[in-house]
Amino acid sequence: MVYQSYLETPIGFIRILSNGQHLYNLNFQETNGPEDPDQITEWTKTQLAEYFEGRRTSFNIPLLLTGSEFESKVWNTLREIPYGKTTSYKLISEKIGQSNAMQAVGAANGKNPIAIIVPCHRVIGHGGDLKGYAYGFERKKWLLKHENSLLI
Repeated sequence: MVYQSYLETPIGFIRILSNGQHLYNLNFQETNGPEDPDQITEWTKTQLAEYFEGRRTSFNIPLLLTGSEFESKVWNTLREIPYGKTTSYKLISEKIGQSNAMQAVGAANGKNPIAIIVPCHRVIGHGGDLKGYAYGFERKKWLLKHENSLLI
C-alpha cells in the first residue's frame, strides 16, 4: 500500500510517500495532489514543518532507501553530514573508499529518493561552488541559507 501526503513549503510542495512502515520517497513537486496519509507521512510532514520553521535540525523517521550498493554507501554518508555543514563530492568519495568516484557520487546524490532528510543539498564542489541539485539550484541555495551553511 502506498500512502501519500503533501506539504507546502517556502520552496514548493513536497510529496511524501510511505509504505505504511517506512518513508521511501520525498521530493519536490510544482503542485500538491490527492492525499491518502498514514502515521509515517503525517509524522514526516510534522517534522518537515518544524525544519522549515527553524525548530528542527534532525529527523527521526524510519527510512527505506532502495538503491545499488554504491548508492546506499553514498546515501548513508549523506545522512552523516550535520545540519549547518557541507561536504564535497570528493570528500564523500574518499570516505566511502573510492577516491576517484566523484562523478559517480554526484550521480548517486542526484538519485537520492528522500530529499532534505537524506541531505544531498549539503554536498558542494571541492572548491566551495554549489554545483547542481536535482530539484534546482535556487532550492539548494535556499536550503543551505536556511541552515546557515551558505552565507551569501
